[in-house]
Amino acid sequence: MKLIARVLSGLALALASGLCLAQAYPAKPIRLIVPFPPGGGTDVLAREAAVKVAADTGWNIVTENRPGSGGNIGVDAAAKSEPDGYTLVLGQTSNLAINPTLYPRLPYDPEKDLTAIGLVADAPLVLVVPANSRLKTFDDMIAEAKAHPGALNFASSGNGTVAHLAAVQLQNAAGIKLTHIPYKGAAQAANDLIGGQIDMYLSSVPTLIGHVRNGKMRALAVTSAERAPDLPDVPTIGERGYPGFEAVTWFGLAAPAGVPKDIVQRLNAEFNKALETPDLAAKYREQGARALTSTPAQFAQLIHDDRIRWGKIVKDSGAHVE
Repeated sequence: MKLIARVLSGLALALASGLCLAQAYPAKPIRLIVPFPPGGGTDVLAREAAVKVAADTGWNIVTENRPGSGGNIGVDAAAKSEPDGYTLVLGQTSNLAINPTLYPRLPYDPEKDLTAIGLVADAPLVLVVPANSRLKTFDDMIAEAKAHPGALNFASSGNGTVAHLAAVQLQNAAGIKLTHIPYKGAAQAANDLIGGQIDMYLSSVPTLIGHVRNGKMRALAVTSAERAPDLPDVPTIGERGYPGFEAVTWFGLAAPAGVPKDIVQRLNAEFNKALETPDLAAKYREQGARALTSTPAQFAQLIHDDRIRWGKIVKDSGAHVE
């Protein structure tokens, strides 16, 4: 009986300690790593969410940009941080689902070295050209690409990104050849497109919607199954003769592996609460993104499933980054 009593006492103490930990959390600022440069789509979504959660909870959330290597540097920094709930990262399809296949020596495994917190948003990609481009429509682009294989080029944010692989899918579906020009950041690619140095740019709607709205770029098509709500006049690639075509990028919060489950649940609950509010959802829509929520388990399953899906496309494309 004494042994049973000690065991029950120990269990009660552990439960109480876990509850105290969750209730006391956070006792210091939370660092939210954005693995891309300031001003891009991922950065905007991260900051909007951090501001809303901080306003609702009183938490101090400090956003830190750690760009480089297709997002790998920032994600790796988060993966190697203390698993205490005070370091988060806003990952996305590229660095959580694509890069494990694209990079032979990736310094982290998103399924083993990270804890999924929850989805934040998703967004289609949009294919844009300069406002004064001779390519007035998506069909114009296809026709020219067929007439002059490899003559048209397109920019993306890097080899093996969702945009790059979506373009690979499109080329395979349409039987065309485009020349890929990978960039290290959205800002330089946008400037070069507007300046006429490149023909086309394929990136997420949040990254490019401002340029489309101010008339500096013209959108030819979006990669989602349905039209983007904030670009209602822009057709989908499926509509233009390639039914079933779909490629979207999602964004989600993760933390180092081993973060206590109570803290994971607390973070998930607070971010989900913020993402379900009309004001944050509206701000995301203004950026061309859709606010999403999920459980940690649902987000972990999405990472696993998309790792398999995009991994096959990477292998078929022959893309790799040393």
